Amino acid sequence: MSDDPVLQALALRALSFVPDDATVGLGSGRAALAFVRALGVRVRQGLRVRGVPTSETTAAEARACGIPLVGLDLVADITVTIDGADEVAPNLDLIKGYGGALVREKIVAAASQREVILVGREKLVPVLGARGIVPVEVVQFGAPFCARRITALGWHATLRRVGGTPFVSDGGNYILDCGVAPLTNPHSFETSVRTIPGVIDTGLFLGVADCVLVGDDTGVRELRRPV
Repeated sequence: MSDDPVLQALALRALSFVPDDATVGLGSGRAALAFVRALGVRVRQGLRVRGVPTSETTAAEARACGIPLVGLDLVADITVTIDGADEVAPNLDLIKGYGGALVREKIVAAASQREVILVGREKLVPVLGARGIVPVEVVQFGAPFCARRITALGWHATLRRVGGTPFVSDGGNYILDCGVAPLTNPHSFETSVRTIPGVIDTGLFLGVADCVLVGDDTGVRELRRPV
């Protein structure tokens, strides 16, 4: 279990969304890993699940916790995915990808019957883009071209680096961090950027989350997507 009491509370609350014999999408990031550890405890107590990890880091943690893993080739759909987010708008639209696993996260989310997001209160924003960055995953060969095209559209794109070396996603791709002002029309950003050859996907998760669990020192509250 996590040593962070807020993450621990979020992880324990998220377990209530996991029925026995479920296929569970296992997200990436601190909150998602806290959930993986909590799920591992329940598995050792007899809960039957199969996990579909969204990153190699998550897969390694799940194996260490004794959670059986399967690939998308072996499951028709996923019962529920538990993941984190970098920004959550009032309508539960998200920005994800600060950790670099956005494409795998979006694929697993699309295969899921339900998407549950775990965040601290600081991740709630009035408008997507409030933190100034939308990650975009691109093929390595096309990264310079994609960066120029995105910048020409008005969003300065910077190649993500770690210690001076380009960051490489688990899928073998590069990440462009696009500087944005608050996005009054995130769908326009999504449409414009995804038409650029070489762009694989963006960190905008629009209409994806069914439920967001928000944790702080006072406990956990549940937000539902407006009907």
